[in-house]
This record gives sequence, C-alpha cells and structure tokens, in this order.
Amino acid sequence: MSIWLVRHGETEWTLTGQHTSRTDLPLTAEGELQAVAIGKLLADHHFDAVLSSPMQRAVNTAKLAGFGDRVQTKDALTEVDYGDYEGLTTNEIWDRTPGWELFRDGSPGGETPQQIEHRIDALLGEIQTLGPSVLLFGHGHCMRAIGARFLGLPVTFGTHLRLDPSSVSVLSLERDGPAIVVWNRRVPTRAVVVADAAMRARN
Repeated sequence: MSIWLVRHGETEWTLTGQHTSRTDLPLTAEGELQAVAIGKLLADHHFDAVLSSPMQRAVNTAKLAGFGDRVQTKDALTEVDYGDYEGLTTNEIWDRTPGWELFRDGSPGGETPQQIEHRIDALLGEIQTLGPSVLLFGHGHCMRAIGARFLGLPVTFGTHLRLDPSSVSVLSLERDGPAIVVWNRRVPTRAVVVADAAMRARN
C-alpha cells in the first residue's frame, strides 16, 4: 500500500514559525495557490480514500486541491497538541525551556510523545484497511510522526523528518518493507499560474 501525505498550505503562523494546533487559522492567499498546485500534481493519481484533519487549513487545502467531494475529516489527523506552547515560536519556547524538543519532551498541558505515538499507531492501523492508496491532508508534526511510525521507528525519529507547508510525501510498503518514496516535495505555485495562463491563452 501507499500513503500520500499533504501538509496544508501556508498560514500566517507558518510564516512566523508559531506552533499551531488548536488555533484554526485560514490559508493565506499564497496558501490557497499552493493547494491548487498540489491538486495539479495529484490529479492523475487514484486514491481509495481521502482523509483530512478537521482544521480549516487542512480541509481547505484538500478542497482547493480538488478533493472536496471525497474528503472525510478524521480527528486523529489533528496536529500534535502543543498545550501551553500553542502560538509560540521555537525560540520563545527555548527561552522558557532550553533545549526543548517536541518528540522527546512533549508539551506542558499538551500531548506527551507516548500519546502521540499511540494516536498515530491507531490511525495507521485504520488506514491499512482503507485500500492500497490513501491520501491524507494534515499538519507538520503529526505527519512527521506518521512517517516515523510507518517505518517502525520511535516517534522521536520525526525530529529528523523536515516537512514544509504545501509539501507532498509518499510512504509505501515495498518488497523489503516500509519505505519513504518521496519526502517534502513542493510544487512551485508561480509555475502553475504561468502554465494556466498559457493554457487559457491557447484556448
């Protein structure tokens, strides 16, 4: 099977580097363009199921990418709960707790690494029943945890899996075991805009 991971498009807080979990921010105008670009990348692929975090930044990315008629929301795809660190940047958190690392330390008032791991393991178990190709729209830390656990590694490995907004990643069960096929691929939105304009001009 293959699991396609799409991190939502740009928001105001992804620009400022603020940790965003429960805060339900919309996409920026650029984030909306990014979602459309993602849709063009995925247009020729068949997916047996399409799931999204219930947060508007993820659901709207799915809709703008062309999956609005199929997407189902799933609470387990909500971003890791940052608790008291919601809205803070990493540097601001380090001022309070030097050396803090999410997947090792968790967040006060939020999820522990063990809770993250259990949530993701249950989600992966469910995904495996949905068909050979599943598309997920969600958030950075949650999807980094999915990557780590899919590979059979501790959730702490998610620290080493950078994941940018509006990126596409692909995990797959290969002959020799679970593998990362693509990680953190981004589509240049300006190239898509230019291509669309050229197509309209030809028509």
